[in-house]
Amino acid sequence: MAKKLYIGNLPWSATADSLKEDFSKAGTVISTSIITDKMTGKSRGFGFVEIEDADMDNAISMFNGKDMGGRTLTVNEARPMTPRTDGPRRSF
Repeated sequence: MAKKLYIGNLPWSATADSLKEDFSKAGTVISTSIITDKMTGKSRGFGFVEIEDADMDNAISMFNGKDMGGRTLTVNEARPMTPRTDGPRRSF
């Protein structure tokens, strides 16, 4: 089974491929994604790594607080998405 990790404070130069390469050192990576801004397509500075359950603790201890591209990473188990309750979005 796989667990999803939240990776925060990513450098702007990070890519899904670079995340996969780095986190593969901690275990078996199933997928990676970097969240981007819908309007600009630029990174929002965080992403997710799906990793084998047995490798999760190793990945957290290996990368949480590690410097990547001049920024200190925040790595922890991702929380499940909750439905937004702030009402419908308006477009201008």
